[in-house]
Amino acid sequence: MTRPRFAFRRNKPRGSASAAELLRPVARGDRFSASDLVSEATSDIGSRPGRLVMTILGTVLGIGSLVATWGFAQTASGQISSQFNQAASTQVSIMPETTSLGNDGGSGAIGRIPWDAPDRLETLAGVERAALISDVTLGEDAEVTSVPLNDPSAASTAVPPLRAASAGILQAVGGELTTGRMFDDGHDARGDRVAVLGSRVADRLSITRVDNQPSIFIDGTAYAVIGILGETQTRAELRDGILIPDGAARSDFAMARPAEAIAKIAYGAGPQIAEQATLALASDDPDSLKVRAPSAGSTLGTAVQSDVNLLFLIVGAVSLLAGGLGIANVTLLSVTERTGEIGLRRALGATGRQISAQFTVESVVIGVLGGLIGAALGVLAVVGVAAIQQWTAIVDPLAAIAGVAVGALVGWVSGWYPARRASRIEPINALRAGG
Repeated sequence: MTRPRFAFRRNKPRGSASAAELLRPVARGDRFSASDLVSEATSDIGSRPGRLVMTILGTVLGIGSLVATWGFAQTASGQISSQFNQAASTQVSIMPETTSLGNDGGSGAIGRIPWDAPDRLETLAGVERAALISDVTLGEDAEVTSVPLNDPSAASTAVPPLRAASAGILQAVGGELTTGRMFDDGHDARGDRVAVLGSRVADRLSITRVDNQPSIFIDGTAYAVIGILGETQTRAELRDGILIPDGAARSDFAMARPAEAIAKIAYGAGPQIAEQATLALASDDPDSLKVRAPSAGSTLGTAVQSDVNLLFLIVGAVSLLAGGLGIANVTLLSVTERTGEIGLRRALGATGRQISAQFTVESVVIGVLGGLIGAALGVLAVVGVAAIQQWTAIVDPLAAIAGVAVGALVGWVSGWYPARRASRIEPINALRAGG
């Protein structure tokens, strides 16, 4: 009789599961995701609206000051640059080139300004008005008086400068008449003996009005005074002299050619006009003329603009630092108040990195909110002040975007230390402190 066989199966003792079974992967839906992090961080921000307003207010002031001061710097710099370049950067002068004449040290012109130079220049883009102007040479014994008086015993006085000009001289130099009118193309073509006095010469000759048709005598020749020149944007020396038409200078003083052509141009057109003016006036020999034209910008205006930008940026940086310190203080206070909550989260399995990330995100969100509101208020401040002062507001869109980015950066930097401190709190100590 055979003995039955029994099959014995060796069972694993309880509690001896493999490491793979013990460390089962956590489903992705059960992990602490980025959305959970943002939700946890923002939920506490909204729970204290009063504190949130005060915290954001510091960042708003900082970012708003930074964006506003940058905008004010750009706007003010534009106004300063405009003032510096309004006159100097809108004037072009064209004169003949000169060459040395022998060993006596004299010089002579090798070029020639045509009589129709104003018409040629005004065909160029960027030229608003052009005119001719020349110094008229008088004899050694020539006099300029308001009455034909020949008194040998009278003390001799300096003869005021006499200049011949074309009809567009007033607009070309940005001048204004205190009384009377300027001679026109008809006076020039006919060679009429009319004159416009500079204000200082008029005072010297005791001529204050022209409605009584006063006359002056230039080297014994009578000229009717039709106007008195006041302020000029350029060529301030014209207030000390006398202007007569080119036609009269050619007939009475044998002026053979104009000495200089000037033009009032649009701001920034200087380099372009400098290249085109000589071709317009002397296409066969452009090198026989020289042009004095403004560059694209003013060196002095640029220097002042840089100083203004630096000053405003320093003020904005100080304001921003104050806002960052406000975020840091509030975040650090929040860590202290929520010690119990931190300990409970750590006891439930939250890691120090997650705790640190929560407080960092809170600070960044506060910084972004402050940056958005501050950038908007800064832009509105620049536009509002510019509108009141009747300036041209200059607001760089990148400044507003940078304001939001800087707000986020300030929030991150301000929250780094409080978040690091929160991540190092031990669960048991936190629970005891919270209890």
